[in-house]
Amino acid sequence: MVTGALHLPDTSPGPQDTPLAPSPDDRALAQDSARLVYRQTSAALMGHFLGFVVTTLVYWEHVPRPWLWAWSAAFALLWVARFVNLLSYERAVRRGPIDAVRWLRRWNTGALIGASLWSVAALLFYHHGGHFERTALMLTVYSFAIGAVPYMSSQPRLFLACMGLYFIPMIVHTALLGGADNVYLAGIWSLMCLCTLAMGRAFHNMFGEMVSLRLHTQQLAQRLRTEMAAAENAQHQAELANRAKTQFFAAASHDLRQPLHALGLFAEALRQRCKDDDVAHLVHSINSSVDALEGLFSELLDITKIDTGGIDIQPEHIPLRGLFERLRLTFEPTAFEKGLSLRFHGARHHVYADPLVVERILRNLISNAIRYTEDGGVLVSCRPRGDHLCLQVWDSGLGILPKEQERIFEEFYQTQSKRPLEPHHRKGLGLGLAIVKRLAKLMDAPLTLRSRVGHGTVFTVLLPVGKPVRAPVADTPPRARTPLTLDRRHIVVVEDEPAVAEGLEILLKGWGATVSAFDTLDAVAAWAAHTEVPPDLLIADYRLPEQRTGIEVIHLMRAHFGAALPVIMVTGSTMSGHETEARSEDFHLLLKPVIPTRLRALIAFKLGQR
Repeated sequence: MVTGALHLPDTSPGPQDTPLAPSPDDRALAQDSARLVYRQTSAALMGHFLGFVVTTLVYWEHVPRPWLWAWSAAFALLWVARFVNLLSYERAVRRGPIDAVRWLRRWNTGALIGASLWSVAALLFYHHGGHFERTALMLTVYSFAIGAVPYMSSQPRLFLACMGLYFIPMIVHTALLGGADNVYLAGIWSLMCLCTLAMGRAFHNMFGEMVSLRLHTQQLAQRLRTEMAAAENAQHQAELANRAKTQFFAAASHDLRQPLHALGLFAEALRQRCKDDDVAHLVHSINSSVDALEGLFSELLDITKIDTGGIDIQPEHIPLRGLFERLRLTFEPTAFEKGLSLRFHGARHHVYADPLVVERILRNLISNAIRYTEDGGVLVSCRPRGDHLCLQVWDSGLGILPKEQERIFEEFYQTQSKRPLEPHHRKGLGLGLAIVKRLAKLMDAPLTLRSRVGHGTVFTVLLPVGKPVRAPVADTPPRARTPLTLDRRHIVVVEDEPAVAEGLEILLKGWGATVSAFDTLDAVAAWAAHTEVPPDLLIADYRLPEQRTGIEVIHLMRAHFGAALPVIMVTGSTMSGHETEARSEDFHLLLKPVIPTRLRALIAFKLGQR
């Protein structure tokens, strides 16, 4: 709370006692005071002019003319000077920043001279005339004193000087006239003077509080601007760090997937060449480990994509029948291997959501359910609930402790069961459910769970009801697959990683194909220039030496051998959005490490084999 002891700059006329420059607070006070007094100047000049007219008319017949003319001339000169000063101030303000102290000093000088002229009027005119003239003069002077309180009280020294000039001559003259009435009148004038000073102090405190609040507001605003600038800088740094993290994961994914890809190809080639059951079991274990590592990379990259806004939600009407069938084909072998049942109910429904995101959510939930279930089975169901559909994944697994049901959606957190977990339970980084929660949040789909330890868990995702598609695809019984043979098939491989190229060449030759392998775009161009017979298939890596890409290889090969040349693009990067290029350039995309069975199925599709 600001009190009357608030320091205000000394802007009354007189020599400056100190050469020090005014502080920022003093300059702010001077600016506020100057703005306040000049804003009231036009009204004050009008009031003084009216008071001058009234006083001149009242005393015209009572005061000697030379005195009246001299006083009137002095008043007129002062009035014109103050009016000109007001116009000059307004022009200066329109031009830009002003020296508030200098302009305030000019105004104060005019105010003191004006108060002095009314003090002279009291000295010269008071004892002339009768009660009417004296009362008119008193009321005029008192009105000026009261009117000056709101805008002079911000400057205590100026206020006290002007009040003394307004009241002291009146009090002294009234008392010197003698008589009880004049003494009483002098006492009344003294009380009026004290009341006016008290009003001035109150206005002074109020003005000081107002100025202090304004200064405090300016300081808060400046601090807020500083903090906002710091926050923007921190946000910029965070975005740079986030971008660097994304680039790191993309680069790490590409580099780490290369040896895994080669490992999978060599393992499959070894399995084909060796008929020993023990060796086949070891190869199967190697492939399982490769699949597990690929899953870990996918989880890390999914988290990175979500955090960096790399996933755009594009909802559409999804028939669950086709989605459930794809999930059945993916997870039924794993469930069967563990002796679990995998059932799907509610395939007739349709949901309105992003199909890729919904499938990713269900894949993570089903994978988690199978991993932590030893007896019984897993149920994926869909049932109506009002205007929405409940997409649920039930399991009869270990269950989740109540205290852990909130934490399981955190990154890198895995449940702590009452009994020790098997090694296959501990496999993973604990990112699957974190990905599920973030993907559900992206779709504004509520995600809940219920669980009982030892009985199982159910995860529920609430999605909008979708519209049926035109014609459901009829289910066709799967036909027995025949082994893929690539006899008399010529495949061109463009891969700059020697281990990957060697493993792929061995695998394709094991399937009966003739392979031409190259590691650069120039090598492919040189070979194509001297070859007439087109190859049957092109398998190209996306990133090649010298900043070249597999897209350039596609353009080169199709320019030589025709636009119908089938192409499979293989890449270790998942952060570049190659799906758009795959659609525009008409090729299929495989992400390293490529599972040999998946590669074999895609080659069969591209070559039209059944």
